[in-house]
Amino acid sequence: MKPVKKTDQEKAWAKRTLGKKAYQEYSREQAKVFLIICEGMNTEPLYFKAFPLGNAKVDSYGLGSSKTALVEYVIQNVVSDRNNTDKEIWVVFDFDIKPDQVEQQKEDYNRAIELAANKGIKVAYSNDSFELWFLLHYQYLELKWTRHQYYQKLEEWWECNYEKEGKKSEFCRKIYQKLKDDPRADQTEALNRASRLFEQQAEVSFAERNPCTTVYDLVKALNEYL
Repeated sequence: MKPVKKTDQEKAWAKRTLGKKAYQEYSREQAKVFLIICEGMNTEPLYFKAFPLGNAKVDSYGLGSSKTALVEYVIQNVVSDRNNTDKEIWVVFDFDIKPDQVEQQKEDYNRAIELAANKGIKVAYSNDSFELWFLLHYQYLELKWTRHQYYQKLEEWWECNYEKEGKKSEFCRKIYQKLKDDPRADQTEALNRASRLFEQQAEVSFAERNPCTTVYDLVKALNEYL
């Protein structure tokens, strides 16, 4: 654009010229993408997909597998994919104790978390089960319960047969909203309670942290994009 002489700046044609911009810049923030790979087939993937995210997207896949095998799959098929370099990758699994396999489970659990950390993959792990995260919305507990005891307690809070109905996809899709709408449930308290459990057991191995869930870290990350 040619410069306008001072003596001509008040002229109509000059005002129109001076009012024009050579170009305009438009910027649009790139959407945040969380890639969440879950061990479970229904509960975890459908719970996370229910988060009402705005400038973000959640891709979640339920893969029934051992903990280490799940992490190895993510390393080989997700982390190595160039299309995923800008995504925040999470793996979600729980201990899910089997009385006759506890020692093998501990080894697998610890190895999976360490392997993920070495590859820059974030892990939302739970001991003993993912349902601990739901229960922490209602109460704080330090008992080393199994998943079946969590189910029983959730049945009391939700007045349902969680063992039978809670794993169905239709039920799982509604859990996020169910917790949000229930005046007795409090996500902020769940975050605080989960953090407290983690801090109390931070010095012991991952498999010995019970009850413990780091799902609160993933939830906090997702909450930034609600």
